[in-house]
Amino acid sequence: MTMPKQTKVIVVEDDNAMREISVRKLSSAGFTVHDAQDGKEGLAVIEREKPDLVMLDLMMPEMDGFAVLEALRKNPDPQIANVPIIVLSNIWSSNDILRVKSYNVDEYLVKAYFTPDEILGKIKEVLARRQAKIQP
Repeated sequence: MTMPKQTKVIVVEDDNAMREISVRKLSSAGFTVHDAQDGKEGLAVIEREKPDLVMLDLMMPEMDGFAVLEALRKNPDPQIANVPIIVLSNIWSSNDILRVKSYNVDEYLVKAYFTPDEILGKIKEVLARRQAKIQP
């Protein structure tokens, strides 16, 4: 399944290497990618770009992923409030996972357990699921 060029993904990740790998992988797969290195910057980029999907880390400076999730889901713009979100984090405590899932995220991936190819596959799955819900 090839993604149309206009499919826009925002990567919000404070780890430079992980962010660069993600941006390269998604760009080479045909996505339009924007990135941010902390939650505060990420929120600004998301509000400006209105992406088709957000890939979000949890532990970041300025504003953590939990605060970003809350701000997104409470956003008055329905396009932003309902954006598909994949959380990609090394936090895997059940309390944190339950807390994240309460924000209606589409996937929760533990970084250590997924390769860039597998993450790309999950992004395509989430977008396809969301597209299928929109189709009459």
